[in-house]
Amino acid sequence: MHETRYHRPSSLDEAAKILSASADGRYLSGGQTLIPTMKHRLAEPTDLIDLTRLAELKGISESGGALTIGAATTHAEVASSDAVRKAIPALAALAGKIGDPAVRHKGTIGGSIANNDPGADYPAAALGLGATIHTSKRAIAADDFFKGMFTTALEDGEIVTKVSFPIPTKAAYEKFHNAASRYALTGVFVAVTKGGDVRVAVTGAGASGVFRAGGIEAALSSTFAADAIGGVAIDSSDLLSDIHGSADYRANLIKVMAERAVAAIA
Repeated sequence: MHETRYHRPSSLDEAAKILSASADGRYLSGGQTLIPTMKHRLAEPTDLIDLTRLAELKGISESGGALTIGAATTHAEVASSDAVRKAIPALAALAGKIGDPAVRHKGTIGGSIANNDPGADYPAAALGLGATIHTSKRAIAADDFFKGMFTTALEDGEIVTKVSFPIPTKAAYEKFHNAASRYALTGVFVAVTKGGDVRVAVTGAGASGVFRAGGIEAALSSTFAADAIGGVAIDSSDLLSDIHGSADYRANLIKVMAERAVAAIA
């Protein structure tokens, strides 16, 4: 039987020291991916370092035109937060659509973004809103953070501490979810920044994970209306194709979800 030691550090510094001293340590946030992976023996860490009770990773605040959410904040806390609902209603709505109640009360925003599952919702919000991901070492723009499926700019031992979302003029998120997991088969986050820029991020459809839909952004920048998306050609060559849907199916879903998001904003 594989032995795993459980740690509950009292600070980020202590967490980093435990990790550096371990043979194969892993940080534990909500555990929605790591624990099932361990159950299937696909991961056998020597040490689990629980970050969920660190006060420095908690909290939701608004300042300087941005909404900042601590990495250990659960999906349920984001969904029910009056501050989030007021500043970025689309983000609260997105959090409320993640998984089921059990997942929403355990999963965390930092864990979701750090894991970067190709069907996760938060990466679309981070990329769509032009967020900044703060870590134990630096600040990384969302455009530079997501590198591919389950791959980010995080270095070994680096911890996501908080995420700052610029408050948009308007935004909406629509997704077509897998009926069993409620992961996004295709999800589209549409936002208009305070500067008037249109950002459109897609999750669940890309073979390399979350990405921005440049063609839809250009169409909406010209005419911000659902009808403007109809003429946009979506290249399916870089999209996922699996038992849940073909690449061409997902290409169509990108347009449909984008149209619904724009209609919701209107």
